[in-house]
Amino acid sequence: MNFHFLSLSIRRPIITTRTSRYLLRKRFATYSAMESIKVHNSLKPGGPVSFVPIEKGKISWYACGPTVYDQSHLGHARNYVSTDIIRRILTHYFGFQVRFVMNFTDVDDKIIIKARRQRLLDLEKQKSYTEEEALELGKAAFRAYAKSNLPKLLEGEGELDLNNYIPRRDAAYGHVLAGGSLAGDGRPGDAEAKLKMHISNMTTAVIAMNGNLVFNGADEILLPYLDSLYKETIDTSDQSIFTDLTRFMEGEFTDDMDALNVLRPDVVTRVTEYVPQIAKFVERVVEKGFAYESEGSVYFDIGAFEKAGNTYARLRPESRNDKALQEEGEGSLSKSLGGKKGAGDFALWKKSKPGEPYWPSSWGNGRPGWHIECSVMASDVLGSRMDLHSGGIDLAFPHHDNELAQSEAFFCEHGHEHTWVNYFLHMGHLSISGSKMSKSLKNFQTIKDALASTYTARSMRVVFLHGRWNDGVEISPEMRTQADMWEATVNNFFTNTKSLLAEANGTTAAVTGDVKSLSIDGDKPQEGLRADLEQAKKDVAAALTNSFDTPQVMRAIGEVIRKANVHINTQKSDVDLPAVEAIARWITKIVGILGLDANASPPYDGLGWASAAAVANLDPSEAVKPYKDAFKAIFSDVQALDLPASDTITSLLSQSPDNEFDSLVDAGVRDPEQLGLTYLRAVSKLRDELRRVAPTTSPETKKSILSLSDRIRDYDLTNIGVYLDDRPDLPSLIKFVPAAELIAAREEKAAKDAEKARAKEEARRAREKAEEEKWAKAKLGPEDMFKSDERYSEWDAEGVPAKMKDGSEVPKSQLKKLKKDWERQKKAHGEYQAKFGGSTA
Repeated sequence: MNFHFLSLSIRRPIITTRTSRYLLRKRFATYSAMESIKVHNSLKPGGPVSFVPIEKGKISWYACGPTVYDQSHLGHARNYVSTDIIRRILTHYFGFQVRFVMNFTDVDDKIIIKARRQRLLDLEKQKSYTEEEALELGKAAFRAYAKSNLPKLLEGEGELDLNNYIPRRDAAYGHVLAGGSLAGDGRPGDAEAKLKMHISNMTTAVIAMNGNLVFNGADEILLPYLDSLYKETIDTSDQSIFTDLTRFMEGEFTDDMDALNVLRPDVVTRVTEYVPQIAKFVERVVEKGFAYESEGSVYFDIGAFEKAGNTYARLRPESRNDKALQEEGEGSLSKSLGGKKGAGDFALWKKSKPGEPYWPSSWGNGRPGWHIECSVMASDVLGSRMDLHSGGIDLAFPHHDNELAQSEAFFCEHGHEHTWVNYFLHMGHLSISGSKMSKSLKNFQTIKDALASTYTARSMRVVFLHGRWNDGVEISPEMRTQADMWEATVNNFFTNTKSLLAEANGTTAAVTGDVKSLSIDGDKPQEGLRADLEQAKKDVAAALTNSFDTPQVMRAIGEVIRKANVHINTQKSDVDLPAVEAIARWITKIVGILGLDANASPPYDGLGWASAAAVANLDPSEAVKPYKDAFKAIFSDVQALDLPASDTITSLLSQSPDNEFDSLVDAGVRDPEQLGLTYLRAVSKLRDELRRVAPTTSPETKKSILSLSDRIRDYDLTNIGVYLDDRPDLPSLIKFVPAAELIAAREEKAAKDAEKARAKEEARRAREKAEEEKWAKAKLGPEDMFKSDERYSEWDAEGVPAKMKDGSEVPKSQLKKLKKDWERQKKAHGEYQAKFGGSTA
């Protein structure tokens, strides 16, 4: 099918039932693809394994949610956005019915410590302290913090104080601050990041205390110190001290996920809402002989579990004796709990100490262990077996291994192992300078800050899509550039395709439902761009069935766009527009499935990014107002021009787009861009005609026309998010681009033009100065040029030095040079006389 820009002649095949069936059939072979999916399953190390759900067409999925004690950071974004991408692919590409459950951990050692310490600090600030008393408190906290976290500061003669802190810090840890490792070799990691955090806290506190601002800068060292003094004095019968924090942070997390276009869970669970069920679950595990009570706490008995024929640490067997991971899993408040039979045994139920929240149980007041919560909540919602369980890779051991053990212990019967989870998906870390991004290390950028400064929700998701979900990611400038280029490529392709379609059709129907009349006919041979599209579909299907290989999906999209752009640029008057349109619609569907379009919803049948205004369903008259206002103002300015008689311009000025606008509204169109095209096309046609007649007008009128033409393009339309792409000998293409991008580009161009003008002006002034200096020097006659030189005492008739100051002859070599200089000055002076007049006298 040929497409001619000038004549706009294009044959539009009528969609038949057969063609419609073809289009639907070619969209996605989802049902057959379901059976070919392979996933990386942490329970089966190695390559991807076949994915077979418990119930055909349905998936049960439990995802470990956040521990809500602080703001969410980019590491959380990496985890939950990657999880969301897989969930969307399974739901909207493969067509599974997914039941997605996620928890909020709202009882945890970190929550207890954060809430309790903040309460104690608030109470301390209410006390009446003199400056001296406050400073003494700060110094005590300062020494305690150093002893606990930076013991090398205490080495050496004398006591650590505010005055010797800096030199001691630099002597003890300077090599780490300079980027080295604690061991002196190798790459720095989490240990170094934690050390830097402590040093930063200490340094900040020293600065604050030196300025007598103990309670306004030394909080990070005061918090643990006050907790060590007063933690047991807090009345925890009122649990609002903890729930106020967790409810607030849960809301913050939910807002962050909404901003990142992460789908909300189908079911949300919270530990505080499940404590009675958790206690009963633990009782059952004890009854079966897989757990025991000791000193008011209950521990899982790994030895008994394995003796019964079960397997422990199936996810990370190499980590089962890692003491550091085991202690981290138990929590910092549980270090003093004793009575364990085995070193690896872990708490199912913890006896609450003073200053901790508590609930009644058959073992006395206590609280749930960390791991048990997920076993109970996931099983309550999804039953004794689920298809998928997911979380960050850092949860594999001990959290997920302990979940598996206690759940399998609960459900196993007659000595047979029980399969609680079929597939475990672990999302890779997001790293910064070699260490994982972590709240506890405080080496993170919050999601809110990232979205306010360096990312959009789409650009962040694009970055994650360029990496495999189960691989670690360290964001680099190169990765950001690659992601930004990919996004810009897709943006430009959508914009150009919609512009070409609108131009071809001549009305806004080209970007509404009527554009489907341009769709690829099922009877057409699949060649050229059509074959490229089919290959891209196959490549994406292969990638998504191969453990959701999104980097390959991104490459396939980029490649088919590249081929389409080559076709458009080389076949200017013979573009296969239906094929281009089909590619754009297919890409729209894929990026929608991947969650890149927050304004779109399944089945993603549009073309390009969905308009937020269209989704908002604004009143048509209000939605089109910016375009209509621009149209009225521009037409008024054109009418004010002193133009020669022109039937074409008169006709264009007399036409009103209102009738076409009313027709679109009656047809149910609500997209502001589509409605606005009626007025923008009128402006574009009028501007094109003005530019055509400009050379035939008077110099003054021509100048006015061209000035108005530039203003329309660069200001009137740019400010409302419209770009006119001027093409030689062809009508301008109307493109919708975010106004912020156009304005930024305009300002960047203006800055470059200003810099270019400045450089040009500086060069002009430099030339003028050089010219002035040249003629000032040339004004002097050659006979006088050496007379003022004190090195000489006599000169010949032409003014060339004959004797030196001491009466000796001028050396021959020097005299030779002097004569050359004299000749040059003679020539320059002659040029001066010729240009300005005068004589040598």
